[in-house]
Amino acid sequence: MANDNEKASLKRSYFTELKAEFHKIVWPDKEKLGKQSVAVIVAAVVIGCLIAAIDWVMQIGLSFIIG
Repeated sequence: MANDNEKASLKRSYFTELKAEFHKIVWPDKEKLGKQSVAVIVAAVVIGCLIAAIDWVMQIGLSFIIG
């Protein structure tokens, strides 16, 4: 079992490595972020409309079958 000194050293090492990894992150610029956000919103709306259309067609089909 690790003693208190080793535990503290492991915590420091973990946070030091975590900080080093955060420095490696490449953040997108505002223009790229805006374009990607618009693309995600458009894709979500399109997929939502497709799901709504499929649901509507299925409702009509089921009401025709059930009567």
